[in-house]
Amino acid sequence: MSTAIRIEVGDWKTLGEAASEIRRRVFIEEQRVPRDEEWDGRDPGCVHFLAWHDGVAVGTARLLPDGHIGRVAVLEAARGLGIGVALMEAAIEAARRRGFERVELAAQTHALAFYERLGFRAEGEVFLDAGIPHRNMVRRLSD
Repeated sequence: MSTAIRIEVGDWKTLGEAASEIRRRVFIEEQRVPRDEEWDGRDPGCVHFLAWHDGVAVGTARLLPDGHIGRVAVLEAARGLGIGVALMEAAIEAARRRGFERVELAAQTHALAFYERLGFRAEGEVFLDAGIPHRNMVRRLSD
């Protein structure tokens, strides 16, 4: 099995087409997130990350201007290969380079352990977003 993972960093104009397809498949088709909730209009102002595995775009994430990481998605066939970790490490590093003291995200509750392994700490109560249970998480970058 190959471990050729590459993370491309760019803007929505550059990465949006491939990122949209991944998000459509993961969030809209697989998780049944309503289209109008997935496409929130914030993508043009974000830094985007696209994960490539053996030359195929298989994952995406975005960093919002306020330091939130979101829309982390990996195609089902590519899960378990380290794609999510690579995307998160790239987003965290981008936030650090931009001077953020912390990064935040709203994690689906089934993924809490994944984010905890990356140094995130859950805060607050469980809430529903697009009908899916989530919990806010924070990771400090300066300590």
